[in-house]
This record gives sequence, structure tokens and C-alpha cells, in this order.
Amino acid sequence: MQIQLGDQTLQLHVQYAKRKKISLQIDMVGLITVKAPTGTSEEMIRSAVQRHGEWILESLRRNAAARQLPAPKEYQGEGRFLYLGKEYLLHELINTGEQDAEKLKLELKKFYFASLKKIAAERITRYQTMLKVKPKSIEIVESRTKWGSCSADKKLTFNYRLAMAPPEVIDYVIIHELCHLLHMNHDRSFWRRLGSVMPDYKEKEAFLARQGQFMTL
Repeated sequence: MQIQLGDQTLQLHVQYAKRKKISLQIDMVGLITVKAPTGTSEEMIRSAVQRHGEWILESLRRNAAARQLPAPKEYQGEGRFLYLGKEYLLHELINTGEQDAEKLKLELKKFYFASLKKIAAERITRYQTMLKVKPKSIEIVESRTKWGSCSADKKLTFNYRLAMAPPEVIDYVIIHELCHLLHMNHDRSFWRRLGSVMPDYKEKEAFLARQGQFMTL
């Protein structure tokens, strides 16, 4: 659902459930979620959003400002790093010991590579059965531009930085590349097949587009 607030056209993600009131949530990547009682009319939802329009626009401005520049990483005791969508202290992910920053960075990268290799193998096993496809090989790589790829000879690659994303976002990239085993191009058939497995895939795309810059070492 779309709504106009000021000079902005905003996309609303509406979730219906057994509840008494309408509530609004805005995450750090700007996704606006409206939780409404089952049967709530579109008019009532729009009215509720309009009433909170000033708060919504201010929240979006603050979040956008916070996303401008990723904070420099600190490879020490208080350094925080993303793993599966959550922040952890460095020592919670790897053994820090007495190593210097460069060695710690290398060890953390190895951790992400190993973790994503295991996660990808587990999730691919599930989704390849649903899609009735089977990749020839799976490789974890380092890339600045792609989260995943599928070659003509059915080899899949995934960016190690995906280990920093929430599990459902990792699933999206995996399903995306598995669907390329059926449709190499991004044609209608591809998006229909992807949507049949993950109807809310656009939310995952939006997350990577807005939050991907923070998923770095």
C-alpha cells in the first residue's frame, strides 16, 4: 500500500492479525510496517498513518542521517560487528587474544566465510528441494558488487558478507540464485517463481539496498 506524506510517496507493509489496535513500526532501513486488526479497512489504515505523519517523516529523516557514513570498525574489546542481523562484541565471534587489528580482521573474515558456507549449505538443501533444482557447486567469495551469482554451468557463489545479514535476507539471496537455475534472466517467470517461494522478497531487496553499506569489515 502506498501513501503520500508531504512531498514523499511511502510504501507501507501492512500485516493483519488478531489484535485490538493499529500500530506502526519503522526499522533502521526505512521499512514502515503497519500492524492492523484483521478486517481493518484501507481507509482506516491511511487515516492512522496520516495522524502519525509528522513522527513518521522525522523518524525516516533520522534513520537516513544515521545511514550516511558507516562508523569505522574497532578491532578491540568494544568493537561491534554484525552477525546474522545482530550486533556482537568482537570477542563473542572470534578468539581475540593478543593479536593486532590486521590479524583480528583476517580472523573475523575467516569466521564469516566459514559461517556462511555452513549456513548456505543447510539452506540450499531445503530450498533446492522446493524448487526442484540442484546447483553444481557452491562457493563463498569476496565481492564489492554482488551478493550472489549463478553461472551458466550451474555454479553458485555467495558474498561472505551475507553472514552479517538476518537469516531471512540470506534466504532471499539463496532463493534468488537457485531460481536462476530455472530462469537465467530476470524475466517475469523468474520473479513469479521467486515470489512463489518468498512473497515478501522486495523487503529483503530493500534491506540489502539500504543496509548493505554497513555490512563490511
